[in-house]
Amino acid sequence: MSVSARRTKIVATIGPACSTPEQIRELIEAGMDGARLNMSHGGHEDHAARAKAVREAEAACGRPIALIADLQGPKLRLGTLPSPITLVTGDSVVIAGEENATGDDIPVSPSVLGQVLQVGNDVLIDDGNVRLRVEAVERGRVRCIVVFGGVISSNKGVNLPGVPLPIPSLTRKDLDDLDFALELGVDFVALSFVRSASDVQALRTLIEARGSHAFTIAKIEKAEAIAALDEILAETHAVMVARGDLGVEIGAADVPLLQKRIILRALERGKPVITATQMLESMITNPGPTRAETAVGAYPVESINVMNRIALAVEPSLGYRHEIPEASDEPTIGQAMSNAACDIAEALSAKAILVPTFTGRTASGVARLRPRRHIVALTHKIDSLRHMALEWGVYPLDIPETDDVEDLWARSVIAAREIGIVQAGDRVVITAGTAVNIPGSTNVIKVDVA
Repeated sequence: MSVSARRTKIVATIGPACSTPEQIRELIEAGMDGARLNMSHGGHEDHAARAKAVREAEAACGRPIALIADLQGPKLRLGTLPSPITLVTGDSVVIAGEENATGDDIPVSPSVLGQVLQVGNDVLIDDGNVRLRVEAVERGRVRCIVVFGGVISSNKGVNLPGVPLPIPSLTRKDLDDLDFALELGVDFVALSFVRSASDVQALRTLIEARGSHAFTIAKIEKAEAIAALDEILAETHAVMVARGDLGVEIGAADVPLLQKRIILRALERGKPVITATQMLESMITNPGPTRAETAVGAYPVESINVMNRIALAVEPSLGYRHEIPEASDEPTIGQAMSNAACDIAEALSAKAILVPTFTGRTASGVARLRPRRHIVALTHKIDSLRHMALEWGVYPLDIPETDDVEDLWARSVIAAREIGIVQAGDRVVITAGTAVNIPGSTNVIKVDVA
């Protein structure tokens, strides 16, 4: 396992252009920490092959990689078109549910347009690149004027800003994809178009009922999710700021401020945040970026290299989030210990904070404070290692299981030395529990010398 100076974690979508074990190993060596399977595209056979390739590359690199299944969710999409269609500004077109579409109608699935659209509503296609305005609704068919024209093609996304959709948070396709993803052994399941905390609760219930240890990621891309952000954060393990659909839903001008707000709220609760959509988008077709935008397309390894350089350039400007909780905050023992461990490590200029952990929760508590020290999380649980692969600044290390606390501390120091994070004589701060292998038992801070 190589040690990177970068603390920000990078997730890349694994698609047809980069899906063999050798290609994915290149992505990992370039800096990929998480691999995303986009369940909106591709079949189960394709995703199974890609997941297998990720695990083979992970084993070859000796570094835990988080495998993420991204469910489609209640997303409207264009149906199958014989060929791309050019819509001209000012023209009149008809969109309809697939069951009602006839002739030159543009099909949209699922078939709810006739139930929810009213005259004056906007219909946005392909992240708002094409905009229609409703002029009439009759028997499930919707006549629209083209406000902004462009080319549309099969399966492009459709957004109806401000229009509630009578679609469950987990569609039939999502339930099938969820069963498949959990059989693959994914580490995270991302739920698209979350509208309330109950959406996340429903997903967690299904995951737990299947005996999986997968964590949830709530994708924030609707106005309803912004309104219920605190409740959603209380239920989910992590969040994703899905800037593309969020911008279409609420307007691009509001996205930067909301993105910062979401990140701060998540940090306060010790929840990882993924910022997604249009990251290095220009590198889909160009070997270099024209602006900071996504890591898919013809240059995946180069894209990750660029993201790596951007993170390394920005991270030195980030300050330590000193945050001793007040008694009135009612912190858990683990939260108080994490805060104290970071303060001690900063005060003593310790080389690293070592966190022997069972679930990874203590490491998450340390990471949310953004200490300037290396955070080394040590566990024998493979699912915890892969969950921590997405934690900011955390180096997840596998160590043998032990039930003796002194042995655990010694093994933690040895593992950090073997990986080169600390050298003999370096000062380290260890925060852990004397009740070994018991989740939530953190109660000790120890200052030691490697």
